[in-house]
Amino acid sequence: MADFAFTDYSGKEFVIRLTNEQRIEEARRILSGEEQMSIHVMGRIKKKRVEYNPQWSFHLDPDTITFFTMAIEVCDSSIQYTEDYLDEACGAFLPGCFWCPWSSKLTRELVAATS
Repeated sequence: MADFAFTDYSGKEFVIRLTNEQRIEEARRILSGEEQMSIHVMGRIKKKRVEYNPQWSFHLDPDTITFFTMAIEVCDSSIQYTEDYLDEACGAFLPGCFWCPWSSKLTRELVAATS
């Protein structure tokens, strides 16, 4: 399990949790610059706040997160717009709860605090 942060065009940060080793390695290749094509984040939103992403009222289901080069327009939305219109998400807005912010850019891996 590993947590990563991404930003969108606004500079706001959103944290995702990856539980799949293949996805974790893919995220690390994106951050290192080795992967330069499929670099944007997509997945299904869950309308629930989580401890690793407390700023937002939703998160991405770790089992659905992938990275993409291009995606359909209907799933594109900024982090803030998604938060502001979360009540409407999963209907005509972000059908199927599928979210693919086109301007998403993975920025860092979060290091777990040690006690």
